[in-house]
Amino acid sequence: MLRSNTTTRALAAAALAILAVPLHAAATASLPDAAARFGARESVAQMRLSPDGSHVVYIAPGTGQGGTAMTLSLAPGATPIRSLSATGAPERLQGCAWTSAARLLCTIYGVVNSASVGEILPFSRLVAANAAGGNVRMVSTRQSFDSLGIQLYGGEVLDWLPDETDNILVVRNYVPEANAATRLVQKGEGLGVDRLNTASLKSTRVESPRDDAMTYLSDGRGAVRIMGLYAVAGATGQTTPISTYMFRRSGSRAWEKLSTWNGQSREGFLPIAVDHDLDAAYGFLKTDGRLALGRMKLDGSGQMETISARPDVDVDGLVRIGRRNRPIGSTYATDRREQKIFDADIARLLKGLTKAIPDQPLLQIVDSSTDERILLLWAGSDSDPGVYYILNRDTRELRTFLVVRPELEKVGLAKMKPVVFPAADGTSVPGYLTLPPGSDGRNLPALVLPHGGPSARDEWGFDWLAQFYAHMGYAVLQPNFRGSAGYGDAWFQENGFRAWKTAIGDVADAGRWMVQQGVADPKRLGIAGWSYGGYAALQAAATYPDLFHAVVAIAPVTDLATLKQEGRNWSDFRLRADFIGSGPHIVEGSPAQNAASLKAPVLLFHGDLDRNV
Repeated sequence: MLRSNTTTRALAAAALAILAVPLHAAATASLPDAAARFGARESVAQMRLSPDGSHVVYIAPGTGQGGTAMTLSLAPGATPIRSLSATGAPERLQGCAWTSAARLLCTIYGVVNSASVGEILPFSRLVAANAAGGNVRMVSTRQSFDSLGIQLYGGEVLDWLPDETDNILVVRNYVPEANAATRLVQKGEGLGVDRLNTASLKSTRVESPRDDAMTYLSDGRGAVRIMGLYAVAGATGQTTPISTYMFRRSGSRAWEKLSTWNGQSREGFLPIAVDHDLDAAYGFLKTDGRLALGRMKLDGSGQMETISARPDVDVDGLVRIGRRNRPIGSTYATDRREQKIFDADIARLLKGLTKAIPDQPLLQIVDSSTDERILLLWAGSDSDPGVYYILNRDTRELRTFLVVRPELEKVGLAKMKPVVFPAADGTSVPGYLTLPPGSDGRNLPALVLPHGGPSARDEWGFDWLAQFYAHMGYAVLQPNFRGSAGYGDAWFQENGFRAWKTAIGDVADAGRWMVQQGVADPKRLGIAGWSYGGYAALQAAATYPDLFHAVVAIAPVTDLATLKQEGRNWSDFRLRADFIGSGPHIVEGSPAQNAASLKAPVLLFHGDLDRNV
């Protein structure tokens, strides 16, 4: 049976402490309480500010994977109000935002095991409700008995239309119907854009559905300026890594070609936002093997300028503010996540706030009122799970609002230190070392904790799992092995599956380095991971059977051939198959094919409704 997210996290947190030799008796005695504290979900998540800056909405955890959308006035002494709940079986609330001062739009996500299709299917839906509860309406297009397909994607908000009450531009997915005997039959197919009132559900068509459309971008003022189209390979219906982006000049309805983007090689220009005032698109392009943020004019000239680039890491994000999603900066991760703000007023504001709260250097503008005078901020650090603040820019009042993890408020948390260790071939591999609070960092039970992905990376900041193990007395090293994202093409290589020997070699070298440095007791060195991290834990233990003495693998990939075949009925099967590749590594790099080499005890967790693995 699929366990709830909270239960799985608590069990996973406890697992390695049970398998490995405990540091001392007190650690074992405190294990259940510590697992509950660190494995608990955040008490407030996905917080958003109302258009007038007077209220917030956030998701509070419920039983299992359930959750409740809570609205809360910023007035002193106010109490939260329940707006909308989901049980988590299977519907889960992912987040809510405001369509007006009194109404919300929420995204619901779930996974079901469809006996008729023979697949585990993910689905999402958009649902509107009053902030005070009631008048719940389905915003996503509905499926009928005549539908010629399954409605999985529920759509997303394209433009919040802050100058209009309860109106939004929404991207919706249309599934054609078979019954041609009625004039009400749905003939459109694919993604389209509608202007919709979330209270009455009255809508007008803005962009007709297209079966090759993959995304739309608006200018924050109701005009759809960019459309992304995906390409398929011949008659197979299989998507390719190539996408084409079309644009409209200001005031025009005619589509013109803007750019192409190869998602595999990261070549071309990938637009991600439109700046109305500059009449330009922000997007990613590659410079010297790394992603940079660029800006292209939308006047047909094709004029491009690079806004932000780094010689060491990818520029991987665009910083935006307000209900119009106004672009104000770029973001990237070196040793820490950093922002390069190109809006002068906001840059000065953030610089002053960083000085006001120096112990929480990870500072983000989460949301703002429509006029951008009231800001919702989040700040945290490696040893602080985070606090939400409210800033009134007119009165200059910075108000501490809500903490993210109240269960850990009085718990001493560990510091995360950026480190570099040598791989066997001499390459310097970056990572993060977390030591138990108050420890001398010598001869400790230790854990290598590789990240998931593999197209991901670890960053400096609070990590509940690493903090749990440090609290229990373990040294924890999180390596950004070759195959990790964020460091450019040369570091990514052929990804952590095709180039598994390099990636897993780096993971193993992380453990050896801790032993060589005297941090880890070689007889109490373990490895644990989630998703690709679980794969890395198993494959490292199978490849280097005498190195690790305990293994925890959570939702791991265990067989590369199976991972490919499980995507056969989907349009991205060829992309998945190409990513994993073919050849001897399919067997050599699969833990299930090399299980006989394992010497350490293994604890493996898996949900039976896991769509990824």
